[in-house]
Amino acid sequence: MTAQPVILDVDTGVDDALAILLAVRHPALDVRAITCTGGNAPLAQVVENTLRVLDAAGPGDIPVAAGAHRPLLEAPQHAVAIHGADGLADLNLPRSAQRPEQGHAVELLRRTLADSAEPVTIISLAPLTNIAMLLRLHPEVTDRIARVVMMGGAVGSGNATAAAEFNVWHDPEAAAIVLSEGLDVLMYGLEPFYRVSVTHDDARRLADADDPAPRLAGALLTHLIGIDATEDRVADDRVAIGDAGAVCAAIDPSPLVTRLAPVEVALTPGPTRGQTVVDLRTMVGADITTARAVPPATVVLDVDAEPYRRLFLDALLGATAPA
Repeated sequence: MTAQPVILDVDTGVDDALAILLAVRHPALDVRAITCTGGNAPLAQVVENTLRVLDAAGPGDIPVAAGAHRPLLEAPQHAVAIHGADGLADLNLPRSAQRPEQGHAVELLRRTLADSAEPVTIISLAPLTNIAMLLRLHPEVTDRIARVVMMGGAVGSGNATAAAEFNVWHDPEAAAIVLSEGLDVLMYGLEPFYRVSVTHDDARRLADADDPAPRLAGALLTHLIGIDATEDRVADDRVAIGDAGAVCAAIDPSPLVTRLAPVEVALTPGPTRGQTVVDLRTMVGADITTARAVPPATVVLDVDAEPYRRLFLDALLGATAPA
């Protein structure tokens, strides 16, 4: 099978790192470029974190570029409480000897899309600022985008606020632009984000591996297990792989339960800002809003989590992956 060409757009914190490790280690994906935006951590830290993760993954020469350091309109809001002061669980990884591209991430996106012989999938694991800027500055490459697999949004409640998921909440105007362009968008929101998980034993097995890639994954998952232990939630022996689940969805969508539905982003100030309003209505009268011509997205409602656990572990542990 020919590997699917993809670009990763990241704000590399803990679960972005898990996603990068999976993407560069899985034979179904050909990672052509990685673009960075501020989000989980400030932009300079995101770039350094991305290079450090690539050092562990050992994938060869993948260009990395810095992009937007802040949302289109608002001040940045980082997620230190989840990802640590350095965005990578404060593991004190050595600085990377690699260097990012000198140009802006939007230019790397444009060039990678334009130079590809076939359309490229963008896997967005971050606020959508870079992608929105690409669509506004270079509409000529829109037809080079096969689809956008977007980790963002929610059908139900949020995590950054009661209404909004972090990536969309961080730059709701950017999300609104991307969702309004009529692209083939798979919205992988909070519902599957928390469902796809590995066991604590899986995390320990990864952490004990000789290979730097699974060893880093295990350390990051151990950090998340520690955060779970301090949260007011039912204790169990599983930890979510977060953004890495969106990479699983790009590789194999068959475990997903989806609906094609219009998605709008709430932009007005107040408690609903950044909410993704997913119109799942099917009853008589549901067509009264069709005059607004909101493009539909493929929205993930649920997922069979076990196949994605297997996919993640097989990619990182190979023949030694547990059953």
